[in-house]
Amino acid sequence: MEENLDLRYYAKVHSVESFGTVDGPGIRFILFLQGCNLQCKYCHNRDTWDLNQGQYRSLEDILTQVKKYKNYIMPNGGVTVTGGEPLLQVKFLIEFFKELKKEKIHTCIDTSGMVSITDDIKQLLELTDLVLLDIKHINDEKCKQLVGFSNKLELEFAKYLSDNGIKMWLRQVIIPGYTDKREDILELKKFIKTLKTVEKVELLPYHSMGKYKWEKLNIKYELENVKDASQDDINKVKELLGI
Repeated sequence: MEENLDLRYYAKVHSVESFGTVDGPGIRFILFLQGCNLQCKYCHNRDTWDLNQGQYRSLEDILTQVKKYKNYIMPNGGVTVTGGEPLLQVKFLIEFFKELKKEKIHTCIDTSGMVSITDDIKQLLELTDLVLLDIKHINDEKCKQLVGFSNKLELEFAKYLSDNGIKMWLRQVIIPGYTDKREDILELKKFIKTLKTVEKVELLPYHSMGKYKWEKLNIKYELENVKDASQDDINKVKELLGI
């Protein structure tokens, strides 16, 4: 049955959160889509990677659920789609965001931006009010070591958002010994200055709370000996970035 689904109207869903407060402005309905193309060593949602997991849900079903919470999320909140990597299901998101726009609901995508900018991606971004863009690492070689891929696509994605007037919040996970080096933070600062539509820079402290998900899947957690980021770690990076 799954092979015959029209993927414009069905999404592979991991979970939902009806009262999110940290993924975009206001109170938000958070849709976690299944599937990710990266291999972030610090991922706290390791169970979202496999596109064969999760369950298919229809556009109609998801919209019905969103509308139940419309009074709570309006007018200052909205819907955020995250994952996994939500842009792997771009055709569904186009139809989903078209419907949200009809309801005048604020649309937000939380993404790594590690995708090619296709016509589908462009169409989706025209329907997107805000992008939470996770910069994995500003140094290309270190990015490859940390998440398995070059940062080329995500930096191009940031430039596309900037050039096309699409608002973004940049996010960087601060991992002691990995993403907090002075030279890298200064390079990140330089890159941010080239972008015109950055509304906010969010520093997310690394934590190991998702480690149990790796263990449950019987997969080695590679950052076993890395300490959780402290407020002091965050403050040092903030100072370097001037935020």
